[in-house]
Amino acid sequence: MSFFKLGKTHVPHRKNTAAMQPVRICASEVTILASQHIGAPANIIVKPGDSVFVGTLIGEAGGFVSSPIHSSVSGKVTKIDNYLLQNGKSCAAVVIESDGLMTPDASIAPPVVTNYKELSDAIRASGLVGLGGAGFPTSVKLDPSKAASTDTLIINGAECEPYITSDTRTMIDDAGYVFGGVEAILNLSGIPNAIIGIEKNKPECIATLTEIFKCDPRVKICPLPSTYPQGGEKILIHNTTGRIVPEGKLPSDVGVLIMNVTTVAFIAKYLETGMPLVEKCITVDGSAINCPTNVIAPIGMKIGDVIAAIGGFSEEPGKVLYGGPMMGVAVYSLDAPVMKNNNAITALNKKDAKTGVESPCIHCGRCVAACPMRLNPTQFAKAMGMANSADRAEMLDAAKINLCIECGSCSFVCPAKRPLVENNKLAKADLREFNAQKANKN
Repeated sequence: MSFFKLGKTHVPHRKNTAAMQPVRICASEVTILASQHIGAPANIIVKPGDSVFVGTLIGEAGGFVSSPIHSSVSGKVTKIDNYLLQNGKSCAAVVIESDGLMTPDASIAPPVVTNYKELSDAIRASGLVGLGGAGFPTSVKLDPSKAASTDTLIINGAECEPYITSDTRTMIDDAGYVFGGVEAILNLSGIPNAIIGIEKNKPECIATLTEIFKCDPRVKICPLPSTYPQGGEKILIHNTTGRIVPEGKLPSDVGVLIMNVTTVAFIAKYLETGMPLVEKCITVDGSAINCPTNVIAPIGMKIGDVIAAIGGFSEEPGKVLYGGPMMGVAVYSLDAPVMKNNNAITALNKKDAKTGVESPCIHCGRCVAACPMRLNPTQFAKAMGMANSADRAEMLDAAKINLCIECGSCSFVCPAKRPLVENNKLAKADLREFNAQKANKN
């Protein structure tokens, strides 16, 4: 029996903007965070009063798993601020007042890339992180030492969350760049095969990429069922190759390199132009948005300004999210800036934002049936109710809490309106803290 299910959670698609080409919008001021990716924050190298241009390096990578940051506008640095993140932590932020000219930095030039090591180094310099939401520094994935043991490149074009269509527009509008990015990785790495996974509810994307890759037998287009969470990394790997990524392991451990389709398209653009990651295609939608639209916004633009630029709210929002309604993170202020890994801004009206009244678990098992990883969220909730930290950790570990991908399927189907995915996140953090304390004692 297959370990993973193809997915039984049928969330509403609401792909209202799938046919809308993105429109470019401008910002009068940007706030560029030092921490907008997994890993160490960037080290700021500019100061108030400095003049910058589009693509100017303003923060160097703070470690191996880190990413540099660049100015997304031309203008002047007005201050180095301290910014409170959505997770309660804080980081440095560079505030830049735009001069409205969007003058590129004179040093911008296409990188010289003749081998896989040079590609990895160039991508590190570009500031690229995973653009599908995770934000993992891409250069770390493009590790030359792992190329020989990797036989399959998987491109994630599933885009399974409601509302979001930014990857859809990449596959349609920038298909040539998708082709260029895939070809560059395959040719320089020696990886023999590539699979592009796309949900069947995107027939234009499937047709476009099938046509553009028809002359390369290394690349296969794989239509997938339109079920959530089809785009989850482990789910996509299994549903395209049949392989299972074990607990605590990475895709590279099963011979796979997996990348988001917009990430791959950016690689081709960067190799052509040398312009680092300074802007993002974002879907702006939701029941509180007046005119749902795809936009290309400079990184660091306030999301309130993004929404205002396309016609504002249709009614007072009850919740505004980075990302989609299943895995998105609520922002505490409309001054929150666009970040590298943002693929959407979703604004829900008060009715849709209401979570409902929580009631006791009725043990119906719907959360278990919906979980693509075959986990039991009620076990995690039971463990979190235990007073003894060692007993709690033992039960969480035995119930495989670290296999949870935080997709939100359990919360979506729960008739008792219990915050299961939030509890799972707390449980994972609790287990990490216990293990860290145990390691320190030893």
